[in-house]
Amino acid sequence: MNLIKSRNNVITYTVSKSEISNCYISVQNGEVLVSAPWYLTTNQIQNMVEEKRQWILAKLKEYKTPTKINTNNKKGQTVKVLGKDYSFKIIYKNIKGPNINLENDKINITLPNKYKKSDLNTILKVLMEKVYFTLAEKEIDFAMEKARVTLGFAPEEFELQKMNGVLGRCTADKKIIINPDIVMFDRKVIEYVVLHEFCHLKYKNHSKKFYELLEKYLPDYVKYSKYINNYQY
Repeated sequence: MNLIKSRNNVITYTVSKSEISNCYISVQNGEVLVSAPWYLTTNQIQNMVEEKRQWILAKLKEYKTPTKINTNNKKGQTVKVLGKDYSFKIIYKNIKGPNINLENDKINITLPNKYKKSDLNTILKVLMEKVYFTLAEKEIDFAMEKARVTLGFAPEEFELQKMNGVLGRCTADKKIIINPDIVMFDRKVIEYVVLHEFCHLKYKNHSKKFYELLEKYLPDYVKYSKYINNYQY
């Protein structure tokens, strides 16, 4: 366990070293986890954590004050799907299991009557994770194929995996992992993240050559990176 102190906040974090090429910082269940290459020193890791201080503190705050989903149709919370805001419409019926569909600017959710006394926030969270995963399977397949045709090479394999604060990463054995939550963003952003990870197949670090390759095929990549500057990838 390591820690960084400041005037008002102390960040404690756990470091896990392995044969990877980049350093990843995530916040899971209120705990800061650092995955780092075996060769990074304690001071180098600490400097990286310090650089991400504001992002880490913001993520930790989310765990302390979890967001509640309000299903009031007029002032209800919205969720993003492919860059578009959707509000919830909840209906209870005498059915066996939940049904969900996206229509115009609403997410219509039909729940069994027995769910009326259940925690609605938990139910909606689980359902939206399923929606994101289902959409991601289709969207990532399309983005991966587009990146393969563009660059002329592809990873040996890829998978969808839920990762807190991380949208995508390329492992040391050239496997690309994408967070299904990426479908919150529109398709251009999804394609950018996938292309970004493809470039890591050739250049492990964010070197000058890495960005030259990325810019060659996506000259305005900075525009898309700004949309997701609170995420690691």
